[in-house]
Amino acid sequence: MEPLTLGILLIVGLVSGFINTLAGGGSMLTLPALMMIGVPADLANGTNRLAVLAQSVTGASGFDQAGRLERGAIIGILVPTVTGAGIGALAASLIPIEFLKPILLVVMLGVASTLLFPKPKVSPQDTTSEADRLSWQGWLGLFGAGLYGGFIQAGVGFILVAVLAGLLHFDMVRSNALKLVCTGVFSGVALCVFAFQGQVLWMMGAVLAVGSMMGAMLSVRFTIQTSDAALRRILFIMVVLSCLSALFI
Repeated sequence: MEPLTLGILLIVGLVSGFINTLAGGGSMLTLPALMMIGVPADLANGTNRLAVLAQSVTGASGFDQAGRLERGAIIGILVPTVTGAGIGALAASLIPIEFLKPILLVVMLGVASTLLFPKPKVSPQDTTSEADRLSWQGWLGLFGAGLYGGFIQAGVGFILVAVLAGLLHFDMVRSNALKLVCTGVFSGVALCVFAFQGQVLWMMGAVLAVGSMMGAMLSVRFTIQTSDAALRRILFIMVVLSCLSALFI
């Protein structure tokens, strides 16, 4: 890799790690960035999983050390999420590259557009038992989030937080911590699928991972209640510009 490419990957990894740990949507930066430097869409999709895995583990560990990770809920949440992720990753690895690139860009633009709308208010964490939380609606929601995350990854954090907070009624901080556990585990599953298909550029992925871990460590220090209205607008603009640029590559 040239020094410029190395610097771009580190910076993009740091920013995406920060954003993903704080809320979600960091892959909407890394995927277009990889395609802008000449990485084919299928390889970009697989390579990005290494960075997501690294930042998720770093972020979840930080929340756990702060006592904000709901350990008792992890297994029940992971079962539907990982199942959906495996199916989604397999489907993405088999889709011809000429179809995958427009799918990635269109979906990323669609998810990015949701950043322009205010987040809905979430009810505070209740006293419902972990078994009662995971209703069939919650199970289907987590399965769908895993399916989407395994297929594309971009913006899956928003979907997971919506399910965890909206359907399972965790508060936002615990929803964010559990989201990182989910993305870490099913990113690992997806990474194995893409690696088996030979669709991971390990050196680029390692550089992205280093930057992502740095961003995750910085992001854990902030609370989920921190206003991110300006960040959401800036992120939307960056995603649109990156996707438009990637269309011409």
